[in-house]
This record gives sequence, structure tokens and C-alpha cells, in this order.
Amino acid sequence: MYERIKQLRENAHFTQRQIAQKLNCSQQAYSAYELGQRDIPTDILCKLARIYDTTTDYILDLSDKRQREL
Repeated sequence: MYERIKQLRENAHFTQRQIAQKLNCSQQAYSAYELGQRDIPTDILCKLARIYDTTTDYILDLSDKRQREL
């Protein structure tokens, strides 16, 4: 899961600081999510899914399906 949020961020050409701002958290907190040093709270997980237009299952590595179905 942690590697997946890093890949999503890099593929979208965002910095950690930019994503942290969107999540209303510090860059250090966001970095800890990517490194697996900190569990990702449910509300942050949902925000990440919306930012990247994907599912929480994809972020959690429960699915290989990247795109959300509307």
C-alpha cells in the first residue's frame, strides 16, 4: 500500500508537499505514510482515492483495477 501511494503521486507529478497540502497535513506526516512508518487514517485514504481518481481497494493493494467505476 505504501509503495502504491508513492507510485500514484509520482505518476501524477505531485511532490509530497503538494499532496500534504491537499490532505491538510504536514509533508513529514505524508512522508511517514509513504514510508510505512505511520498508518494511513481512513479519512486520508479516502481523500487520496479521490485525488487520484481511484479506489481505496487499489490503494490498499486489494485490487489491481486502477480506475474507479462511476
